[in-house]
Order: sequence, then C-alpha cells, then structure tokens
Amino acid sequence: MTGQTVDPAQIVGYEYEPIIVEYSERDVSLYALGVGAPADWLDQDELKFVYENSSTGFVALPTFPVIFPTRMIHTLLSGELPGLRFNPMMLVHGEQYLAVDHPLPVRGRVTCRPRVSAIYDKGSGALLVTDVPCYAEDGRQIAFNQSSMFIRGLGGFGGERGPSSEGSAPPDRAPDVVHSEATLDRQALIYRLSGDVNPLHADPMMAAFGGFDRRILHGLCTFGFAARAVLKHFCANDAVRFKSIRARFSKPVFPGDRLVTEMWGEDDGRVYFRTSARGEVVLSSAVVEIAPA
Repeated sequence: MTGQTVDPAQIVGYEYEPIIVEYSERDVSLYALGVGAPADWLDQDELKFVYENSSTGFVALPTFPVIFPTRMIHTLLSGELPGLRFNPMMLVHGEQYLAVDHPLPVRGRVTCRPRVSAIYDKGSGALLVTDVPCYAEDGRQIAFNQSSMFIRGLGGFGGERGPSSEGSAPPDRAPDVVHSEATLDRQALIYRLSGDVNPLHADPMMAAFGGFDRRILHGLCTFGFAARAVLKHFCANDAVRFKSIRARFSKPVFPGDRLVTEMWGEDDGRVYFRTSARGEVVLSSAVVEIAPA
C-alpha cells in the first residue's frame, strides 16, 4: 500500500483516549464461551466460568481483562495514528502480556489508559507496543495489558529491533502435560462479540485482502484456550492463582483447528507452554506465572 509511513518520534508516547468499560455477568460468560469454555458441561469447575448459578460459585476467567482495551481496535483499524499510516488489513496481533493484580469481580466498571510505549523495526514489518493499565472504580490497578501489534510490510524504517522473548522458551524435556481441544468453525464469530470487530476474523473477502485464504481466529481467542489449559492442569481451575501470562502469536489459527497445548511446570511457579495447530507452533515464547495453592 502506497502512503504507508512510520515516524517513531511521533507515535511513541501517544496516548489513546481513556477507555471506560462497564461489564456484567453476561460479558463474563460470553468471553468464556468465546475461548471454548466449558470443555465439559458436566464439570462444575468449568461450568462456573459461564453459568451465574454454578454450585461452585460464578467466577471470571483470569484472562477476561484482555477484552478491556479492545476499543483500541477501532482506532487501529483507521490505519492512521500520529506518525503512523498503514493498511489496517496488514495488522495482526504479535504478542500479548497480561498481569492480573486483583481477583476480578463478575461485574464492574474499569478505566483503561492505553499508551504507545515503543515501535520496533522487525524488517518485514513494524511492531507497535501499547501498555494498558486498567483501574477499578476505587483507583486500584486491577490488571495490566501489553499488546504488541505487528504491521506487515511496514519494516525497514531504521528503528530499533527490540528485545527478544527467547527467555520464555520451555525446558529441554518432555512436557509434563499435553492438552488437546478443538475450536469451532464459528469460534471467531463468537469471540468477536466480546469486542474485537476486526473484519479479518469474520469476512472471507477482508481476510483475502489481508493475504489470507480464509478467515483467521483472533490471537487472543487462541491465547484464552491455552490459558484455560494451564488453569485446568496447574491451578485446578482456581482463577485466583493465575497471576500473569505472556505469549507470542507465531502462526495463524483457523476456526475449526484443534489446539494442542504442551505445558512444563517449574518449581518457581512458572508454567511454560506452547500451542500448536495443524502441526505448527502457533503460540510460542509463552509462560504463565501462578501462585501456590
């Protein structure tokens, strides 16, 4: 696309408009359904993420805060920010970090304050990094997101390459647990109801415009599937123990793909993982921090 430009001096430090999110039990359930919960409708420890009258108590999945800043997508889909102009169909999610600072209520009002913290030159594209602290009504930071968006074809502007995530590689041994779960053909259409309306995930024509031969699944949907696997096998589905998660989106996932998540638990409370689909690694450099039981 002609007219694509990047000026790090203008874009770094850019502050989006504050995002105010009011959510309810319905939003908590809809997000959980969007990331595949419950895998077993008869398991009360999984049903509690989608059913407000669960006998074990209704709770939000710990990755629910990733949807708080999704309104940013409207700004990004304009293809124009200060010092940055690009084809929005060349935008894909590169990496995501989430820290959960406090247990999440199942309804509430949250204010997020997104700020562009960096832009890196990856050669084949630009990586736009946005920090998003999210605050409860009492002023406490309840969660922190860091979203790294990869803009294909926008590299080569002479910027810094940025840090490596190789420190999150799994241990050199067989995984402790392997979890396999299929996505639905309509998974992206369910997940987008939580706020990520990028047409790349819904419209085959727009996916083709972005260089894909079919619709792709939201990276954060795959992220949620993998997080649920770690939550189940290493936290006994106790959301309070889940403290943070980081992953790189290495390859696209297509609705209907089966996701295979390999996990390695360490004594320091870290769980390294990688997720594959169609024999390819789709989530890499991935780690969860959990609290002791």
